[in-house]
Amino acid sequence: MPPRRITAGGLGTILLQTMTIHEFQQLIERIYYERDSGRGLPATFMWFTEEVGELAQALREADKQQLAEEFGDVLAWLCTMASIAGIDLQQAAVNKYAQGCPKCHQTPCICPEPGLR
Repeated sequence: MPPRRITAGGLGTILLQTMTIHEFQQLIERIYYERDSGRGLPATFMWFTEEVGELAQALREADKQQLAEEFGDVLAWLCTMASIAGIDLQQAAVNKYAQGCPKCHQTPCICPEPGLR
């Protein structure tokens, strides 16, 4: 299946299937940064937690389409907060997880489950 192309307002055509986390963060910045940064990080975090709540509800209902939408919303809000904080989300993830689990440094993680130690 070829990559889907969408046109996002004045943002041009976007190849959805090949977008990196960094590219997605930049897209979200172009769409929302001005408004979200004006709101500030604490208030934007409140919007993020609301989206996480909507994801929790979708998880309970197990509707695949609703889950996909809510995961997308949570990712977008996470990118927005990272941008406001001046963090490249992709680089932060690579820095922390490229060598496997940050604690045991294994893939898959072999750390004991919390509370089972």
